[in-house]
Amino acid sequence: MLTVQNIAFQFGKRTLFDEVNIKFTPGNCYGVIGANGAGKSTFLKILAGQLDATRGSIDIEPGNRMAVLKQNHFEFDEETVLDTVMMGHRALYDIMIEKNAIYMDPEATEEDGLRAAELENKYGEMGGWTAESDAAELLSNLGIREELHYKQMKELSGAEKVKVLLAQALFGNPDILLLDEPTNDLDAETVTWLADFLADFKNTVIVVSHDRYFLDMVCTHVVDIDFQKVRLFTGNYSFWYESSQLMARQLADKNKKIEQKRAEMMEFIQRFSANASKSRQATARKKALEKLNLEDIRPSSRKYPFIHFKPEREPGDQILKIENLAKRDLNGELFFAQVSFTMNKGDKIALISRESGILTAFYEVLAGETKADEGTIEFGQTIAVEYLPNDNTYFFSKENDLDLINWLRQYSKEKDEQFIRGFLGRMLFSGEEVMKKSSVLSGGEKVRCMFAKMMLRNPNFLLLDEPTNHLDLESITALNNGLSEFKGNLIFSSHDHQLLQTVANRIIEITPNGMIDQLMSFDEYLASDKIKKQRAALYAGELV
Repeated sequence: MLTVQNIAFQFGKRTLFDEVNIKFTPGNCYGVIGANGAGKSTFLKILAGQLDATRGSIDIEPGNRMAVLKQNHFEFDEETVLDTVMMGHRALYDIMIEKNAIYMDPEATEEDGLRAAELENKYGEMGGWTAESDAAELLSNLGIREELHYKQMKELSGAEKVKVLLAQALFGNPDILLLDEPTNDLDAETVTWLADFLADFKNTVIVVSHDRYFLDMVCTHVVDIDFQKVRLFTGNYSFWYESSQLMARQLADKNKKIEQKRAEMMEFIQRFSANASKSRQATARKKALEKLNLEDIRPSSRKYPFIHFKPEREPGDQILKIENLAKRDLNGELFFAQVSFTMNKGDKIALISRESGILTAFYEVLAGETKADEGTIEFGQTIAVEYLPNDNTYFFSKENDLDLINWLRQYSKEKDEQFIRGFLGRMLFSGEEVMKKSSVLSGGEKVRCMFAKMMLRNPNFLLLDEPTNHLDLESITALNNGLSEFKGNLIFSSHDHQLLQTVANRIIEITPNGMIDQLMSFDEYLASDKIKKQRAALYAGELV
């Protein structure tokens, strides 16, 4: 058990949160949510003891072990992958090193031998006999191939390092598990495995994530940082979001009677309780929702941007035709090859791959930023394309360091300041904020500015390379709604499962050895055994 008592944290004159009192109990998973800058990562650092609170205390039940997902991807560069994972249980690892050193010492004394025997007993009691095989199993489940297990961490790619550090946090069955954005850089299969792992985890999990699907799959409770308070709610993210929206609507409807509002809330809770039977944390969540106190729910102070792409003209029948497209990197290694497909009217294609670099290379070719080595691309004559790159640095360079009004004005036919302010207001930039310099914006603010730029062009075709990167949950929700309502064509990639599932009607997966093209939902694609075999063969370089 982890107990938070009267915690407060001030950053300069700003109070992030105050009077926080929560008990985190075993068998539950707590999803920490809040707007960008609310203090989610700060809260986790305080729980982990990496940051001191302004006042208050954190108490861990005696004998409990806490594991934290490391954020420094270079910390273990000189260690082997397998050792890095076992370091997640530091006491166990230190015993292993000490006893092995005694065995390797030709001058070890009788006293050293007795010490080694003592260490062997402790090692066995802590699960040491299966530690290496347990670590290897975790790595394999997370997609780290066996031939990488004895390599040094510095030899791994960034995405592989993320998986190893995640395995390190999960290793050894910690009593309390703190995870800050654990799904970053994970492919859909690995996210699903992690969700299953955490749903079956018997101890305490506290997680920060912008992945709504993941939060819904694992969370029994939501910890909301809002109004400078940290409040605990029963249920997953969708329950919190929809109940908060319902409460906001009820507050706005002053004429509705209290009894009517209460009946509406009870019907809502019962509906979610019934739906809980389909979730991984079914029984505990259903019982908790049935006991929910209505007074515990309140509207959120969050603001949602308005993201709406309105095509200036309807797309014609000819949208996009790609034939035998291929592209290599600077070293001559294939990004992709033999990519051919025709896009139909109304298609919204989720473009996926195990390697994000492949997707970015493909988008750059489609957008005309780079040339393909082979093949042709033909857009229909009625098509007006807008492209959101993964890296938007060029648009916010110091050479182009304008205030937000003049930054957006350069992309608009209408130059009137009030018109520009209106568009910026949709993206939550109001008052003096519109005079900010574009170069000092946060990652999320830059993406919202890029959306405003694209909306001004009224495109009927969107190319979006990881549009949810840097966005908070509110902006991701707004984007999801905007893309669902979009009347044009769309090719997009994202790590947000819910966005892929609710927007795409077609899935195309690109590999260096070919492609898969299926007219189906994302969940259907992931569940298909036939496609799983096809994917495995492609990534292994086999003919399909």
